[in-house]
Amino acid sequence: MKKLDIPFGRPWIANEDRKAVMDVLKGHILTHGPNCTAFEDEFVAMMGGGSAASTSSCMAALHLSYLHFELGPGDEVIVPAMTHVATVHAVALTGATPVFVDCELQSGNMDLNRIEDAVTPRTRALSVVHFCGIPCAMPDVMRIADRYGLRVIEDCALAVGARYDDRHVGLFGHTGCYSFYPVKHITTGEGGMLVSQYEDVVGAISRFRAFNVDRSHTERTIPGIYDVTGVGMNYRMSEMQAALGRTQIKKIPEIAKRRSKNFRALKEGMLAIEGVSVLDAADDRALNSHYCLIAVLSGDLARRRDDMVRALNERGVGTSIYYPHPVPRLSHYRTKYGYDSALYPSAETISDRSIALPVGPHLTTRDMADMAKAFSAAVSGKTRKPAQKAPGKKPRARKK
Repeated sequence: MKKLDIPFGRPWIANEDRKAVMDVLKGHILTHGPNCTAFEDEFVAMMGGGSAASTSSCMAALHLSYLHFELGPGDEVIVPAMTHVATVHAVALTGATPVFVDCELQSGNMDLNRIEDAVTPRTRALSVVHFCGIPCAMPDVMRIADRYGLRVIEDCALAVGARYDDRHVGLFGHTGCYSFYPVKHITTGEGGMLVSQYEDVVGAISRFRAFNVDRSHTERTIPGIYDVTGVGMNYRMSEMQAALGRTQIKKIPEIAKRRSKNFRALKEGMLAIEGVSVLDAADDRALNSHYCLIAVLSGDLARRRDDMVRALNERGVGTSIYYPHPVPRLSHYRTKYGYDSALYPSAETISDRSIALPVGPHLTTRDMADMAKAFSAAVSGKTRKPAQKAPGKKPRARKK
């Protein structure tokens, strides 16, 4: 079989994206300007509601959320064990304590049946991650949060386009936070967005992310004159990033279409392989944003996971692991809080027995078929071996 060319992720950058960035560079406003405002408006229009503040990253948006709700030492925040470490770092940086909860094995999302067991008198907030774009059952999450008076922060880093009951994720909790890293659904190079159904929350966070000055440079009647109403940070997005984001938004319908088509095709191929299951939404009310396909291995395949990754990479199939460890097993958090593997069996299963495969818009359904064949070959051990050189002639023995 010939070597494939299937990278895990590749940003979709076209001429209109490049032109948008260059147009900003031809002007004089490079940060915190009209493109950022327009990007925010266009993003919430795509979502179908809410208010937004563009940020320097998704983690910045998460951190801003916890700072806004004044979390700090002595407070606890319930977080998923199965997530990117940024989800938890944003909590830890406030001085609050993350309290980890295991995930569901079918979706990778936090196990809602375990949340209430983690609530204590010190619990102030609940962090919800829509794992790889698979929406959590947010009405159930909000009922639990309301029962205990908890703030809900939605980590939507991989969930642009994901919906539950036809409502975009990020509009259920108190804030929703998005990532525009290069391999995400849309990209601004680096960058993020904070959204909320509460306009006053976004207003306060918008000021805080820009030093907490009371007016931007476009609002000042005398240049350089402003006041500072409180402590603030610099978590702003640049105009170049926002201009790129604005052109990227226009691609979302096509991106969603391609990702969904690729995911369905690859899932069908993967489920035909014995010992392989696929993470997906179990609820018809949940619309997956199809960031990637996560194949979970069982039996002997699970023990061979790393070898299979190497075999796929050798064949030209890009892979990843989402995520390499449950967060509480990472060195920093294990050292600080200890680790009991019995508390996170599903998170350990996904971390140690899964392979993430690409379904992005840079690929086709033909690529999905080729990937499934390569995976099947890796399962059966029929991997591509490097060509061997023909043996040379043996040197003649010297006559004595």
